[in-house]
Amino acid sequence: MPTDADDMAMLSSAPVFSPLYQQIKNLILNGLRLREWKPGETIPSEIELAKRFHVSPGTVRKAIDELAGENLLLRRQGKGTFVATHTEEQVQYRFLKLIPDNGTPGSEGPAQRDIIECHRVRASADVARALALRTGEVVLHVCRVLSFAGTPTILEDIWLPAIPFKGLTAERLANYKGPSYALFEADFNVHMVRAEEKIRAEPAEQGRELLLKIAHGTPLLSVERVAYTYKDVPMELRRGYYRTDTHHYHNILS
Repeated sequence: MPTDADDMAMLSSAPVFSPLYQQIKNLILNGLRLREWKPGETIPSEIELAKRFHVSPGTVRKAIDELAGENLLLRRQGKGTFVATHTEEQVQYRFLKLIPDNGTPGSEGPAQRDIIECHRVRASADVARALALRTGEVVLHVCRVLSFAGTPTILEDIWLPAIPFKGLTAERLANYKGPSYALFEADFNVHMVRAEEKIRAEPAEQGRELLLKIAHGTPLLSVERVAYTYKDVPMELRRGYYRTDTHHYHNILS
């Protein structure tokens, strides 16, 4: 757990051009990264943090506002500020952009998951690059199909660094009732905080049409995502192939 001396050392080492509230934001982020406050737990009040960091409550409030805007913290009226968790409905669908044409994220209920494979492999060059590993390092490869209302809708290939996810099995993935990021958070202490995606259209081929039960050549939305934990450490490469005959990709830009 960080001490006052640690906090002061981080403040003194911060770039001189960094606004004070940004320095406080980084101190709070460091506490989150070190799991001083775990997902779902409340953090100290603004007054308590102001005393700890020797700044004004207004400076702390501005730092917390930014972290809340980035979905890392959640404010609850009359209850305090909590560390965001992927078990929260407003957070768990933050990374699920495919929604039914006549519904909202989560309106179809939890996806039915069919784990096609889950085993350790050597990272290819592109997988290693995405996960900041060396080519040939061991990673966990997961292939699964997500179905909604009995219809296979999403085919995913997922690569995870082997060491942080030691013990993850097909059975654990299949039996966990919540989103996979909530499982990663609860059982492996890996909290995904942001992601980058690349999107393109591709025809269903190379066996994907069989797993999704569609005609060969059917257009699919290909989404490649790299998800990061704190300090911008990449923790997942996910390549998804989405059917869009009854769903659409929904995003909000601001």
